[in-house]
Amino acid sequence: MNIDLFDFYLPEEQIAQTPLKKRDEARLMVIDREKRSFEHKIFHDILDYLKPGDVMVRNNTKVIPARLIGVKEETKGKVEVLLLHECPEEGEDVWECLVGNAKSVKVGSVCSFGEGKLRCRCEKVLPEGIRHMKFLYEGIFLEILDQLGTMPLPPYIKKQCEDKSDYQTVYAKVPGSAAAPTAGFHFTEELFEQIKAKGVEIIDITLNIGLGTFRPVKVQDTKDHVMHAETYQMDEYAATRLNLAKQEGRRIIAIGTTSVRTLESVYAKYGRFVACSEATSIFISPGYVFKAIDALVTNFHLPKSTLVMLVSAFMGRNFTLSCYKEAVEQGYRFFSFGDAMFIHGAYDYSNPLED
Repeated sequence: MNIDLFDFYLPEEQIAQTPLKKRDEARLMVIDREKRSFEHKIFHDILDYLKPGDVMVRNNTKVIPARLIGVKEETKGKVEVLLLHECPEEGEDVWECLVGNAKSVKVGSVCSFGEGKLRCRCEKVLPEGIRHMKFLYEGIFLEILDQLGTMPLPPYIKKQCEDKSDYQTVYAKVPGSAAAPTAGFHFTEELFEQIKAKGVEIIDITLNIGLGTFRPVKVQDTKDHVMHAETYQMDEYAATRLNLAKQEGRRIIAIGTTSVRTLESVYAKYGRFVACSEATSIFISPGYVFKAIDALVTNFHLPKSTLVMLVSAFMGRNFTLSCYKEAVEQGYRFFSFGDAMFIHGAYDYSNPLED
C-alpha cells in the first residue's frame, strides 16, 4: 500500500511536549470497531469498559538514559551515541548504537564521555549510522550510564524531561529500551489496583524497544518496508495464563503496540503462547489478521508511521483516519505524552483490505 494512504493533517501545537501531572487524566477516545463508533472520555474511565476475566498485557521494559554526548578521542570532535541494544553474541559490553556524524566513526575509533569515566571503541561499521561499540569503564555500567546519559526522547519533543521518571511507565522494570512503551504512561499504581479489583488480570511481558522507533518509513510502498528487529521475552507464567484466557474466550487487551507485536509474534509462530526469548521484526499493516489480541490501548501516532498502519490493520484504515480527524478537531494531544485510544469490539477480517 502507498504510505500516503496513512497521512493526515496534524497541527504542530497538538504535539504534546510534556506529560500531564496526573497521568490518568489524559483524554481517552473509546472506539468500538464493530459498531464504528467512538466516545470521548477521560483515561481513568477505561474502568467502565473492562470486564471481570479480561487480561491486560503490558510491556515492562525500562528505558535506559541511552543518549550520550562526548568527544572522539583522536580528534576531540563532538560525537553523539544512542545505545539501542546489547549484542551479547559479539562479546561483553558490546552494544548496537546509532551514531551521529557516523562517517567519522570507523573501526577502532574511541569515544569518551564524562571526561573518560565512560569510553567506547567501534568494533563494527554497519549502514545507516549503526555501529557496534565496545564500552570500557570501571564500576557498574548502568549506574555510570545513569550519571552521564540522558533520556532518548523522540525528536518532536523539544526539551529534556525535568524528571527521568516522566519518560517511564509506573511498571517499568527490565532495563534495556531506547524508547518507552508510551501507551502505558496513562496508568497509575492506583488505577491498576482498581483494575485488579474489578477482576482483570495483569500480565507482564518484555520487548526492548530499539531502532524501529527512530526510523521513519522511507519507502513509498509498505511492502518494501523492513522493520528493525527487537528482542522480547515471555515467561512460563505469562504463556500459561494467556493460553488459559484464550481457551476460556476471555479478552486479551494489549497495552501499547509493543505488547501487540510481542503477542502476535509469539502466537503467529507457535499457534499458541509459549515461554520464549527471541527477536521479532514483525510489521503489521492492513491485511494482517490478528490472532492474539482482542482489544488495544494505544496513543495517537505520527502520520505515515508503522504505528498508524498497525492501528489501521486492527480497525480499518478509513475508520482509523476518521477517528484521527475527530481527535484533531476535538483538540486531542498527540504522540508520546499525548492522549489515548481504547479500541474494542469484534471485527470482520474476511475482507480486511476493503476498508
